[in-house]
Amino acid sequence: MIKKLLSFLTFCSVCACINAQNVTLSADQIKQLTPDWKGERTPDGRPKVADKYLDRLKNIALEEAWGILRNKGFQNQFEGEWMVIRPDSAMVGRVVTAQYMPSRPDVDKVIKDKGKSEGRIGAPNSWPIDVLKNGDVYVADSYGKIVDGTLIGDNLGNAIFAKSGKGVIFYGSVRDIEGLEEIKGFNGWIKGYDPSYIQQMMLTGINIPIRIGRATVLPGDVVLAKKGGIIFVPAYLVEEVVLNAEFIQLRDQFGHQRLREGKYTPGQIDAQWTDEIKKDFLKWIDENSGKIPMSRQELDQFMKDRTW
Repeated sequence: MIKKLLSFLTFCSVCACINAQNVTLSADQIKQLTPDWKGERTPDGRPKVADKYLDRLKNIALEEAWGILRNKGFQNQFEGEWMVIRPDSAMVGRVVTAQYMPSRPDVDKVIKDKGKSEGRIGAPNSWPIDVLKNGDVYVADSYGKIVDGTLIGDNLGNAIFAKSGKGVIFYGSVRDIEGLEEIKGFNGWIKGYDPSYIQQMMLTGINIPIRIGRATVLPGDVVLAKKGGIIFVPAYLVEEVVLNAEFIQLRDQFGHQRLREGKYTPGQIDAQWTDEIKKDFLKWIDENSGKIPMSRQELDQFMKDRTW
């Protein structure tokens, strides 16, 4: 059922692009696609999650973020088994999506003609790069193609990093990987490497809904990429994910410390906390205020609705 739904969404997205002769969704269409986001948006209509939450999300474990999303009903936001250019570095950013398909001349001509009329320059696999702004991550579904499926080499890699300060996530491949490794700060999550050039592929849309493995991705999602895998967080849930995960981390730090001190038993820490432990936790928060990732105002507001 999920695969059928994803295929239907993909078909609708491509048809919308082709029928309207648009390479990308309009700002209004992206707003309609992301109605739960109430904050600032980029000029192209994507949700613009504040940098402060992007910075804090980078310190969240995949398991914590994934658990929170699943509890909210988002079961299809994770994809694993990646080749990572810099495995020890995490990457967080706002998503720009692109979709590629096996080349079909009539459709490819429509897209290229529309791109030319819009003033787009160069080969279509460079067009998504022109969209990037600082803090964006280029996420592309190239249907897992490795040989002749290399979306970028080191030239386009340098262009991507210059515009975004980030890297890429490709459900496909890259070339010139040694050159990409030389770009300080650039990172990439890819399905493979091949020395071949891109062939028999066509761009079918920019900033449309795409599928990355088992995950559904929208333009403006926020990606949390680590060596264990990737989670795509809906923009309107980023703040909630960050605050929940940070609170869980605080609980764990407090619990671990008290267990080492022998003040409580594992059964007491793992069970519903008593009023005594809750008071001790709040006192511990005050004593360690300089080490808390969230503000005290955020913590107090968060705990009003917290059931512990």
